[in-house]
Amino acid sequence: MFIWQNGKLLKKEEAAISPFDHGYLYGVGLFETFRVYHGHCFLLDDHLQRLNAGLELLEIKKRICRPEAEEAVAALLEANGSSDAYIRFNVSAGAGEVGLRSEPYTDPEIIIFSKPLPPAGILQEKRGKILSLNRNTPEGVERLKSHHYLNNILAYRELRDVPGTEGIFLTKDGHVAEGIVSNVFWARGGTLFTPSLETGILNGITRQFVIELALSAGFEVREGFFSSEELLGAEEVLFTNSIQEIVVCPQIGDTTFAGREGRLGQLLHEQYAACRKKYYSRNELKTEDFS
Repeated sequence: MFIWQNGKLLKKEEAAISPFDHGYLYGVGLFETFRVYHGHCFLLDDHLQRLNAGLELLEIKKRICRPEAEEAVAALLEANGSSDAYIRFNVSAGAGEVGLRSEPYTDPEIIIFSKPLPPAGILQEKRGKILSLNRNTPEGVERLKSHHYLNNILAYRELRDVPGTEGIFLTKDGHVAEGIVSNVFWARGGTLFTPSLETGILNGITRQFVIELALSAGFEVREGFFSSEELLGAEEVLFTNSIQEIVVCPQIGDTTFAGREGRLGQLLHEQYAACRKKYYSRNELKTEDFS
């Protein structure tokens, strides 16, 4: 297996970073995960827009454009012999002295990982569990997709006895936040609900795309502060992320939902599938008619 590191293809056993990398020492780094469908980097523009905005905030002096990213991903996929894959595009601050620094980082470390995936198929199901560990607050004004993942790891350990389950974070005030590796949606009475970004969640790329899909199809979407009781009162519950796409939830605790039989979950999955191999951005939905 090969990885792409700073412009070179390397066998994974040959890859290395400096122990002085501030991504390793202090978590100063960002990443994006996305799927490649038959060679197409789905929603790549949206992922790069979020990545570049985070790099600017962290004062890591690097901006990545679509041609650069596509060329690197294509070379990596060819080396690994796959056209449908999981991609992790990772940018860390790079090496520096031990100790915190206020100066910008000018020599970041860029690594791209890939894992082969089977072609996307039927709508998947995953049970949910409300976690006892609360979602931590973002380090800054908004949550970045950063190397700082300890809250997620500790939460994941709550699921040791229930593999194949998604954990659902609540905020310290008891509002529904997000999944360990997903954003959360639910439907009731023809309206799609999802937590507000003001709860401190990550503004997932698939989250943004699903909101646009639902609006394009004529559904009302409400973002806000919601209790776990409101979530459990739903007819349908959905989890979204860029690798698993849209996953329906048939059960949280003792409460059951429509699962694969849910009308909205089926519709959104069908619409999502129609876009996988052609879109670079959710903005392209404006040219489609899903009504």
